[in-house]
Amino acid sequence: MSDKYVRVAVDAMGGDLAPVEPVKGAVQALEKRKSLHVTLVGQEEVIRSELSKYTYPADRLEILDAREIIEMAEPPVNAIRTKKDSSIVRGLKLVKEGTCDAFVTAGSTGATLAGGQLLVGRIRGIERPPLAPLMPTAKGPVLLVDCGANMDARASQLVQFAQMGSIYMSNMTGIENPRVALVNVGAEEEKGNALVKETYPLLKECEGINFIGNIEARDIPAGQADVVVCDAFAGNVILKLYEGLASTLIHKIKDALMSSLRSKIGALLIKPALKGMLKEFDITSYGGAPMLGLKGLVVKTHGNAEAVEIQNAIEQCFVFRKKNINGQFVEKMGLEKPKKAQD
Repeated sequence: MSDKYVRVAVDAMGGDLAPVEPVKGAVQALEKRKSLHVTLVGQEEVIRSELSKYTYPADRLEILDAREIIEMAEPPVNAIRTKKDSSIVRGLKLVKEGTCDAFVTAGSTGATLAGGQLLVGRIRGIERPPLAPLMPTAKGPVLLVDCGANMDARASQLVQFAQMGSIYMSNMTGIENPRVALVNVGAEEEKGNALVKETYPLLKECEGINFIGNIEARDIPAGQADVVVCDAFAGNVILKLYEGLASTLIHKIKDALMSSLRSKIGALLIKPALKGMLKEFDITSYGGAPMLGLKGLVVKTHGNAEAVEIQNAIEQCFVFRKKNINGQFVEKMGLEKPKKAQD
């Protein structure tokens, strides 16, 4: 594979708004990055129909025909094994084969997680790949590791989550020496269940990360840490509550501002400031959630992802590849000896 381009495969059939939004997001990403190549995976005639709406660089966009679609409710492992001509399986295989550097999908989370491990595979030495979304806080984004891939994690896995999260956060956001915290029910070291009690001293002793101790869920939105580590059960609860509360508050604010003539006048006055604040807390601006620790990058976006989220997820893949983050995992975590450079 030529190093001229960063090559990203995009699932054109996955998600509630496919193929319209994935195709649009891919075209927008190509406009931004001249050294980006995109492969749209899905039913060719459907994709071509959508592409007819746009002007795009044909030399940097290709279509891989995939006839099947994995539905959200299908058993993930069975779907990966039986629907080999699905857009998710074909896209993941492009990464496995090295044809593409990364794969972006808004499709089935379960199938994406299962396929990431079964088809793409883990970097040697990585115990479990976590799903790690960026979330907005009062002080900038925070990386939540894990939010859905490993419901029953071990302490050694949480340590790897912290290491990968710290490397990823530093490279993707420019935060030097990011603060790493362990999700717990209290700040004290002796609190928590067996998993966090075992993990805490391991993180304290772990070189290469800036471990600041425990963090309670209420302190996450305030920006008290840059990387938040937990098992997927706790992480998924945090993520879903985060998203649900944000959506509820936005709707309540809008209802309040439209409740009377006086509030409507006030809304006009504060509209610019409010719009800027809401933009800072727009989770779609961060792209999708990467599976960290795979041999190639897999990024899962929201099921209802619009073009801007798809575009930002592709941008994630571009930066990830350019900064060789997988290579940094290997080197900084001591996973395997780097290969000697060829003369």
